[in-house]
Amino acid sequence: MEKRTLTVTVHPDWRGALRTVARATQSSRYQGERLNFETPEAFFGHLTARRWALVHALLGAGEIPVREVARRVGRDVKRVHEDVAVLAELGLVERTTRGGVVCPFVDIHVDMHLREAV
Repeated sequence: MEKRTLTVTVHPDWRGALRTVARATQSSRYQGERLNFETPEAFFGHLTARRWALVHALLGAGEIPVREVARRVGRDVKRVHEDVAVLAELGLVERTTRGGVVCPFVDIHVDMHLREAV
C-alpha cells in the first residue's frame, strides 16, 4: 500500500491548481494528493488551530475512536465530532466502518504565499 501524502495550497486560481493536478495524474507513479483553498481566509476558516490539533493527534496513530481523540486533545466529545465532520468533508481524515477516525496521510505539507495587496 502506497504511503499517502497531502499538500495543502492557497491559490486563488483554482482552475490553474486543477490543471496542475490533472497533469500530475498523467504520471504512472503516485504524486500525492492536493487540497486547495482560494484565499487565506478560507484556509483559516476551515482549518482552525483546534482542527489542526486533531489532525496532529491522528497523524500516524491509526484508527482511533472519537471519544479517545477527544480525550487525547482534552476537548469535549461533541465538539470533536463536529470538527471531525468538517475534516472528513475536506478529506483530511476518514471515518471507519467501526465508527473510528483515521488520518490516512503520513505527511501533510502546507504551501502558502502571502504577498502585498496590489
